[in-house]
Amino acid sequence: IEGYTDFDWARDQTTKRSTFEYFIFVEGNLVTYRSKKQKVEARSSAKAEFRCMTCDMCELLWIKSVLKDLGLYCDNKAAIKIAQNLAQHDHTKHVEVDHHFIKQNPRQKIIQLQFVKSEIQLANVLTKTIPTKISMV
Repeated sequence: IEGYTDFDWARDQTTKRSTFEYFIFVEGNLVTYRSKKQKVEARSSAKAEFRCMTCDMCELLWIKSVLKDLGLYCDNKAAIKIAQNLAQHDHTKHVEVDHHFIKQNPRQKIIQLQFVKSEIQLANVLTKTIPTKISMV
């Protein structure tokens, strides 16, 4: 996660207020940005930049907390076991490419693979006819 900040100190000719901008990238992809005129005049360029950095840091910390607890929910325990098992089996060779891709994640602990009962599997809305009274978790 990377953040970039900038400002234009006292650029507004009428109010002499600064405008700050920041961009946040995750793995090189822009995920959020902001451009906002400050409510109070900054008495120095360092103060204006500091305000900008503070806003960017808050956003960076929020994004980090969101990305920290990623989960992948599956209602098939056998599929989860295949993904978590580091050994290759003859009966799973036909999924070798996917197998290596998905097994790489648990070792890196980026996304947790978790079992979820079919009754509360949110992805079922795309693959099954479900009752109208389903409880969304």
